[in-house]
Amino acid sequence: MFCKSLTKYNRRKTNTVNVGNTPLGGENPVRIQSMINVATTDIAATVAQCEKIAKTGADYVRITTQGTPEANAMKIIKSKLIEKNIDIPLIADVHFNRNAAKIAAQYVEKVRINPGNFIDKTANGKKNLNADEYNAELQHLRNEFISLICICKQHKTALRIGVNHGSLSERIMSRYGDTPEGMVESAMEFLRICKDEHFEDAVVSMKSSNTRIMVYAYRLLVEKMNAEEMNFPLHIGITEAGDGAYARIKSAAGTGTLLADGLGDTVRISLTEAPENEIPAAKILINYFKGRENHKFIPEIDAQKYLPYTYNQRKTKASNNFGGKNPIAVVADLSHVNPVYDKDFEELGFVKNGKKWTKTSNSPDAVYTGSSLFDSEIQGITILSDETENLVRCDISCFNNDFFDWIKKNPQNILMLESTNTNAVAELRACFLMLENANATNPVIIRRNYADKDVESLQIKAACDFGALLIDGFGDAVCLQNSKIENKNLVKICFSILQATRVRICKTEFIACPSCGRTLFDIQKVLTEIKDKTSHLKHLKIAVMGCIVNGTGEMADADYGYVGAGAGKISLYKNKILVKRNISQQNAVDELVALIKENGDWTDKITENVDD
Repeated sequence: MFCKSLTKYNRRKTNTVNVGNTPLGGENPVRIQSMINVATTDIAATVAQCEKIAKTGADYVRITTQGTPEANAMKIIKSKLIEKNIDIPLIADVHFNRNAAKIAAQYVEKVRINPGNFIDKTANGKKNLNADEYNAELQHLRNEFISLICICKQHKTALRIGVNHGSLSERIMSRYGDTPEGMVESAMEFLRICKDEHFEDAVVSMKSSNTRIMVYAYRLLVEKMNAEEMNFPLHIGITEAGDGAYARIKSAAGTGTLLADGLGDTVRISLTEAPENEIPAAKILINYFKGRENHKFIPEIDAQKYLPYTYNQRKTKASNNFGGKNPIAVVADLSHVNPVYDKDFEELGFVKNGKKWTKTSNSPDAVYTGSSLFDSEIQGITILSDETENLVRCDISCFNNDFFDWIKKNPQNILMLESTNTNAVAELRACFLMLENANATNPVIIRRNYADKDVESLQIKAACDFGALLIDGFGDAVCLQNSKIENKNLVKICFSILQATRVRICKTEFIACPSCGRTLFDIQKVLTEIKDKTSHLKHLKIAVMGCIVNGTGEMADADYGYVGAGAGKISLYKNKILVKRNISQQNAVDELVALIKENGDWTDKITENVDD
């Protein structure tokens, strides 16, 4: 199993990795990092951005290192920062150019390499290798990697083995395909060499823009490392999350799922925004799990039916439009509003015509009113209240054999499952496993109550809790209660969590990288322009990528891609197929819209407001 216990919070025990004056793993706190997005050879701009990131509270700064000029610039950057009394460890981010990694390792505290492009291509140019050819390629990899390890040992430099879902090697793809298993094997090849060479200052990551793939890959990796007696720390995060509230929710849904089970030693929230914006969000995320080991007792549970490495939605019988083949629902919580007026339903996006209410794209699927009274005639809205005959509010204390016998005899009963445990994810997951073991098929609404006044804090915490359960296939609806934040915002958060965990597509999915020194256009501006023109196309996934490093790979399940191809040049993709190469950036957004129209995926905007 990927964690010591499914019901008792335990942070995974790892090696301590020395990264300059800020070690990670072991007994150290979860570390935070960000990455500059200016040209590395612009020393003044790089130093200024490093300073800003350090002052915002990051533990490490990562810097793009494309080649020899950037690698040599690291020495100057480091000395300039020391002159300013800023001794934050620097991480050189290397793709394709292993010689740049060897140079940078002499000057920085940590080097990130990507197993997918550390060796550029298969040695003999073949994609499908027989066993002898595959092993010969591994030996070639070993020889090259050991030479880097020797330099790292000499200069006391740490390494990150940074696997990206979007850039697996041809050799790995030929045997494992574009899968979590392939990601894990890509990392293990390098970690085995680290172990053989007695090099413990290594960290590993399994980054993906798909929250499910990311979570399953990390879980598989930990299980694999445990089997081979490895304790390397984990760098965790969702890559290409985009910008704004949704990016924070998506990042928290994936990263929080791992942190909830004690996995993760350093975190990056990757945003298509100014780098320093990533740090406050990361702090909220990490702080949410501090002290969790002191949570209220949760009994151990038979986990034979738990399938943590692939998505399997719990099978339920439909009742009142919940469960069965119905989409995962959003239930607005008005239980703290008494009485409930027409304006409360209007705020949720419902439209009244006479006595009849109709749902819009922004309104929830149902409303829970608790014991509140109505100052309105309600027709057309699914209302759940404490008087609803088949709604059963429950928590883990209700779960016993008599309760299971009763709900099984009444499959029309809908459970509203709640938890006040500080380790709510584990307690609620235990409840779902108890339902599975009892063969109960009643639909379940997961309800969580938060007291946060800050919207960003609420977004991140709710995404951690609901996201972890939804990724595991648990829950037929979510219900978010908070009396201090507008109900329409709570509904919006819930829909974003469903989208982030890919259980229900509610809007256009934008996959956008956070920008770095490789990006030769203003990706924040371009992303805003593309969203403005395409955010009404709710059936599409659109990728906006700064460069080709992870571009085509992270677009694996995107419908369209806008990828930087050089200074002022953009390439456009349909699925993973290059359609237009090196077009002018000036016309690229319009060309993207034209491509979408050419393929019949365009619809005109409707007058109804579409939330971001």
